[in-house]
Order: sequence, then structure tokens, then C-alpha cells
Amino acid sequence: MCHIPVFCWISATVLERMLGEAESGEIPKTLTQMFTHFLIFQIKHKDEKYHQKHDPDPQQTRESILALGKLAFQQLEKGNLIFYEEDLRECDIDVREVSVYSGVCTQIFREGFGLHLGKVFSFVHLSVQEFLAALYVFFCFKFRETNVLVEQSTGLFNFFRNPNMSDLLRSAVDKALQSENGHLDLFLRLLLGLSLESNQTLLRDLMPQTGSSSHSKQETVEYIKEKIRENPSPEKSINLFHCLNELNDHSLVQEVLTYMNRKKYFCLSGSRLSPAQWSTLVFVLLTSEQELDVFNLSIYDPSDECLLRLLPVVKASRKAE
Repeated sequence: MCHIPVFCWISATVLERMLGEAESGEIPKTLTQMFTHFLIFQIKHKDEKYHQKHDPDPQQTRESILALGKLAFQQLEKGNLIFYEEDLRECDIDVREVSVYSGVCTQIFREGFGLHLGKVFSFVHLSVQEFLAALYVFFCFKFRETNVLVEQSTGLFNFFRNPNMSDLLRSAVDKALQSENGHLDLFLRLLLGLSLESNQTLLRDLMPQTGSSSHSKQETVEYIKEKIRENPSPEKSINLFHCLNELNDHSLVQEVLTYMNRKKYFCLSGSRLSPAQWSTLVFVLLTSEQELDVFNLSIYDPSDECLLRLLPVVKASRKAE
């Protein structure tokens, strides 16, 4: 995501603080970790700047984030990038306080068709909105024991006697795959990242009541692999691999890398890969550190199926031959 200027700003903000102040902990390696550190920094910065506090109130902080998260989630569901004062009020957000969250939610003005439309609001970037939406879904499950993804789809409140994080994540995977325009792809990646206890630990100082959730990561990993084997679109497959990365699972990628090393590339011309292996190969090629100046198609199976499978790589390359 480093081709997105706002993400570069987020990364620089986080890394400058962590490296400059010698904060404990590892440098972020996933999107979830990066956005979590960014949110913590913005909350602390807001309290220091506007309230002269160095220790944020956990209860007030949680309420503020849940309010912003609810706004982010509801508008993401509707596909809205901008929203109005009535949208904020529906989420119990004081319009007068929005400017305080200048690092997270920015007030903007817009004029259309010659008529002044009044105040409209947006998050500094869609990715920030997606992270807050994921955080809202996670906290609703954690604190209220409800799956808002199910409630949103059915209109019914879903109370669990014994909440199951795996069920929540499976419903999120299904919902993202059903989205035609992929507007929930990054939301899914971030929600999966938040399910890891290591990432929940980052929020523990800010929100002591977060704690950890009993969750079988492997169960979710296997469910995602099953979806990859069902052969969704190339774009969906690539996002599912990014999801596995957020869960720190690289088994499918390692499987294909081992296969490619064994075949020494030149033998791939006669290879017949499964749909899941093709998806993995495309993901490996797209995420390779080497820039795809010239993509050599001659080492792969000379068939229409192969060309269609490798089309995302061809599109990302400057030249294919």
C-alpha cells in the first residue's frame, strides 16, 4: 500500500514515534499492527494537545472509538465515503468534537451544483475508515457478545450464549467474498488481524478491558484455504492470501515456492497446477520484491487457461513475452 500517499504518512508517523522515542515492541509488520499503532498515537496526541492529559481515560476512549467505529462501519456498508451531521448524530457523535480528532476524522466542506450543502465529513482515507469499522465489529463482539455482521444482514439481534470468534470471522469472510466491488476486502484483512492475541495486546494499555479472545486461528486459516480452493476471482484470491498474511500463515505460499524450486522454473511449462496453486503462484509473483519489468510467459504451460490465470501478473508487468 506504499503507493498510497496517506498510507506513507501513516507509516512515517508510526515509525518516527517508535524509532524516535525508543518505544518497546517490534516494528509493525502487518497492516493491522500499523493501523493499531497509528490509532494509539492519534488518541494520545489528541489528549495531550486538547486536554493536557498523558494517560487517556480508557472508558471515554472506548466510547469515542466505538462511536467513530459505528459511523465507519455503517457508512462502509452503504459504500459512503462522505457523510453528514445527521449521520454523526445517529452514532452519538458530538459534531462540535469532531475537529478534535483531526488525525482520524477530518471535517471538510463541499459545494455542489452552485448550492452550499453545509458541512460534510470524511475520514482522512478509506483505509482508516475500514480499520475503525473492523475495530467496531471486533469490540461489539468482545464487549457486547454480538455479531453485528449478522445483525446487519438479517436485521435481527444475534446474542450468543457462548460467543465464538471463529463464527464471526467466517461470516466476515463470506460477506467480503459476496461483495461485488471488493469494498470489504481491506476491512476483512484488518478484522482478521485484530483476532490475534498479539495485536489485541497492543490495545491493552489503552483499553485494559480488551483482554484476549479464545479463538482457534487454525480453524479460520483452514476456512480461508477452503475458499481459495473454491477458485474465486483472481482479485478475491489475492485478498485471501493477504488475509492469511495478517494471520501469520504462509503455508500455501511456501508450498508453491517449494514446488517451483523443485521444478527449477523451466519445467513449469509442462506443469498442471490446481486452481489453488495457480492462485498462490499469482500471489507470489505479484508480491515478489523484484519489479516485474519483463514477465516471461514461455516458462509456463502454453494454454489459454494458463494465460487467464496469469492475467493479473501480465497486467502488472511492463512487458510480457
